[in-house]
Amino acid sequence: QGAKLTAWELQNENVPYAIIPDNAGAHLMSKGKIDIMITGADRIARNGDTANKIGTLEKAIAAKYYGIPFYIAAPRSTFDINCKSGKEIIIEERHPDEVLYQIGINKQNRSEKLLISAPGSKAINPAFDVTPAELITGIITEKGIIKPTEDDIIKLFSQ
Repeated sequence: QGAKLTAWELQNENVPYAIIPDNAGAHLMSKGKIDIMITGADRIARNGDTANKIGTLEKAIAAKYYGIPFYIAAPRSTFDINCKSGKEIIIEERHPDEVLYQIGINKQNRSEKLLISAPGSKAINPAFDVTPAELITGIITEKGIIKPTEDDIIKLFSQ
């Protein structure tokens, strides 16, 4: 999604960016190669806690450690003011096979599900995680940038 949609949107707005591998964030932060982090959101609670694709929390923790501003970019439709905090957000658990197997081509040139882990391995596959509001610098909305606080979120909906 980031390599296609987000990159396209940033290009259209002439915002400088670079696409990086999912797990390169903390390393690049430690080397001073990242000066801001912006991610999307699937759901934002009334207190500013934010659910997004798995791995977002890790990036927010690394950004906080290295003093890098961490922003969420999301339209108002992403906010759920009936959800008090991230503790109320149910995290989808996807099928373990998404982690344990890949689809590949066999010797007969047919698509085949291939085990890529040790036989008998178990997998845990959460689709999302929740980033606490205190790790978020601000939330970029179509109405401007707000703080990830209940007061600012309520004000956003009174405009």
